[in-house]
Amino acid sequence: MENLRGLLHWRSLRWRIALLVAVACGAMALTVGLLVHRSTYERSVNDGAAKAHSVLETALGSDDPDAGGSLVHRTEEMPPDLVREARDRGEAHVLDESKRYRPQMWAARKLPGGQLVAVSVDMTPDQLSRAALDRHMWQYSLLVLAVVVPLSALAAELPNRRLRRVARTALRIEGGDLAARTGMRGRTGDEIAEISGTVDSMADSLRERLLNEQRFTADVAHELRTPLMGLVTSAELLPESEATDLVRDRVQVLRTLVEDLLEISRLDAGVEQADLRPVALADFVAEALARTGAEARLAVRGAPAVARTDPRRLDRILANLVVNAHRHGRPPVDVGVDGTTVVVRDHGPGFPDSLLTEGPQRFRTGSAERGRGHGLGLTVAAGQAQLIGASLTFHNAADGGAVATLRLPPG
Repeated sequence: MENLRGLLHWRSLRWRIALLVAVACGAMALTVGLLVHRSTYERSVNDGAAKAHSVLETALGSDDPDAGGSLVHRTEEMPPDLVREARDRGEAHVLDESKRYRPQMWAARKLPGGQLVAVSVDMTPDQLSRAALDRHMWQYSLLVLAVVVPLSALAAELPNRRLRRVARTALRIEGGDLAARTGMRGRTGDEIAEISGTVDSMADSLRERLLNEQRFTADVAHELRTPLMGLVTSAELLPESEATDLVRDRVQVLRTLVEDLLEISRLDAGVEQADLRPVALADFVAEALARTGAEARLAVRGAPAVARTDPRRLDRILANLVVNAHRHGRPPVDVGVDGTTVVVRDHGPGFPDSLLTEGPQRFRTGSAERGRGHGLGLTVAAGQAQLIGASLTFHNAADGGAVATLRLPPG
């Protein structure tokens, strides 16, 4: 059904090409038809004029009373144009089409005494022949269009299919599949192949840059981990004081940042494996909120549900969402559980537009109203959600506040 709708979509390239071919063929048929019609009309007039003059000459030179009886002597019975031209030039002919279905060709001559004589020849057979020719031309033109337009639509399907393949590949790349390729390189002089090659080259460049970024992040995190552990140990040995508390707090922040970077690098490398098992979701969320130590209002709606998930990773996701709500939003922070769906909401300024359109980005904190940070918490939550087969979406509430919705597969 989807393919049929795409085939019949009038705005597709296929039908635009067919329309262009139809217009071109129609214009050509109209031009040829007009030329042929005009040519046959002029030939008919010339032949009729020659016939009329021949009849007039025969009638004037014949002694047969019947031949002379075809002459018209009264100017009132002649066409006015014929009378005027014959008086001016001495001889004239005019096609009288005042009677639609019985045209006549008139030929007149001015006699030496100034009297005008004329004869008329019936042009109805010529008119019928021209009408039949015009009718046949239009019929065959329509028949040719009826054949050419579908054939042109079918012929346009091949480039149309290749363009759709390029579009699907671009959408896959946009969705994060940097391994997607069109595979249509190597054709010279082919514009679609050039577009395909450009898309593939862009994907190669993006993939290489992303891999370099991931390797750099992983290398930095690993290099920082060893001196950081020494710094943590040294901070614990400092004597208790206000300055010591400040140092330990900053060291803990640095340790959290490094751990987030290591976690992101593992997720990017695809080495993480989820340990899925059935989990009573409402009870687990309550325990996870208690472990965060952050204040949040829990509301459970509906019957208790079981979700199939990785408890450790789910705990990490919930902790990041709640901490992010406290850090960048405003209390109260509400956590709702409905079936296998968990909703975390704060009452702050909401998520920035860039996050809603592009998703969480590392080291991008968004608007200043959401506070400062490294942009890693939501990035880690989104990566862990994808690993456990869950869906994590973000939007802003109509009455204000950021809303994160986690949908888990049922157990």
